[in-house]
Amino acid sequence: MGPELLWYIPNTVEPGHRGDDTGDGWGSLEYSTDLARLTERHGWSGALLGTSWGRPDTFTVATALAARTTTFRPLVAVRPGYWDPAHFASAAATLDRLSNGRLLVNIVSGLDEPAAYGDAVTASPERYARTAEFMQVVRRLWNEPEVTHEGRFYQVTRSSLALRPQTAPRLYFGGASEAAERVAAAEADVQLFWGEPLEALAERIDRLRRLSAGRRHAPLEFGLRITTLVRDTSEQAWADAEARVAALRGKEPEPWWQGNREHAVGQRRLYDLAERGEVLDSCLYTAPGPAGAGGAASTWLVGSATEVAQALHRYRELGITHFILSDTPYREEVARLGDQLLPLLTTELHTTEVRS
Repeated sequence: MGPELLWYIPNTVEPGHRGDDTGDGWGSLEYSTDLARLTERHGWSGALLGTSWGRPDTFTVATALAARTTTFRPLVAVRPGYWDPAHFASAAATLDRLSNGRLLVNIVSGLDEPAAYGDAVTASPERYARTAEFMQVVRRLWNEPEVTHEGRFYQVTRSSLALRPQTAPRLYFGGASEAAERVAAAEADVQLFWGEPLEALAERIDRLRRLSAGRRHAPLEFGLRITTLVRDTSEQAWADAEARVAALRGKEPEPWWQGNREHAVGQRRLYDLAERGEVLDSCLYTAPGPAGAGGAASTWLVGSATEVAQALHRYRELGITHFILSDTPYREEVARLGDQLLPLLTTELHTTEVRS
């Protein structure tokens, strides 16, 4: 069985996300629909829809996109602080039914702007404890005819759903702290990583497999969310990557970057990679993070389609089977990478090309 290959839809109103220079139509339903339909036409199974307070509601956008597509799978990012689990379980089950089982869910525990939406749970241990309970209640509501739950954060009494999913949507989850890994090992279906070196992810996968031994769900799977800068030649890719990083320097960092740097373990791990070198493994570029990029844009895989495919195959060899890739401009790159990169990910590449 081949890997699950997803794109990224930024889901922002303000243009310029991660350097995308699209003007007309940005932030409209038509623009997001165009991206979703391009994923279908160019070999992707779906796309992650970005979330943070102030963006359009991801669930509403996902419902609209599912109605305008046929195979597109929305990976909807949600925060427990936005939802009660019973309300979310009902909304997700409904969308899953309406889309004939296409819904995927990404549970996010990282800090956002909790005061803006009235969330009083901000300390890391409590956030992850709440996330675990949220996932437990949601799973029960998807699978049991009636649920009563008295927990630390949530209470429901004789709760049932008018519609339950055909098959429970997969729960993706990210986080690099010890608390996050315990939640992933116990409750998630797919643990998402950002772009770290192979050795670091091998250690994390090994630890998560040990932590998840004996869990009550299917075996934990693993995914990679990373930026892929691909050009016709390696030289062109690196020239463009270095020019892009040079343009980042001196600009304001992404809005959430400064406020979360001291809190987000995963973000610190990416930021610290640059101390080991600008290029790790074969083509993992670490300079974007210190230059001001954040999240999945902190590290990039850079090179020709063959070189980047080889790098992604090495992650597959570690056991990673879900990939969420992106580059900007989103509309042009979803088509180009779909045509040039995705076919290489379904074949076995044996040659190794490393940038000196």
